[in-house]
Amino acid sequence: MPPGRHQKGLKIVKELEEGVALTLDFGKLVKITGTCTDAIPVAVQHADTHEVILVAYTNERAMRQAFRERTLVLWSTSRNELWEKGKTSGETFDLVEARVNCEQNSLLYIVRPRRGGICHTRNRQGEPRNCYYRRIHLDTLALENTDP
Repeated sequence: MPPGRHQKGLKIVKELEEGVALTLDFGKLVKITGTCTDAIPVAVQHADTHEVILVAYTNERAMRQAFRERTLVLWSTSRNELWEKGKTSGETFDLVEARVNCEQNSLLYIVRPRRGGICHTRNRQGEPRNCYYRRIHLDTLALENTDP
């Protein structure tokens, strides 16, 4: 079984996505500079609820494709390839608006889910949830799933 996964009944649960331990990847930027030096962060916000859906990365190629197709296309720093958010899960997004920060080193994409779902993870009812579904307990650093 791959690292970070364990058997729970008949389900395989990803510890990173469903666990209660905080394991932040503070080395992410160091990791991507070796494979992709032209990526910048993109905050992705839901057009209707104004929730922050996720923070990802883009490069010029992904940005131009996103703008041309008016869909949420990003740069996968782990796979080093174009990534249409939700293409595998079916939870895809229309790109409604794009903004740039004052230093022009990050973007904000304002998007609208096509089916209503957001994250590739699902709650117990099988519904997609917002990617920020776990609250950090500030004293213990334990995670609490707010949409189990």
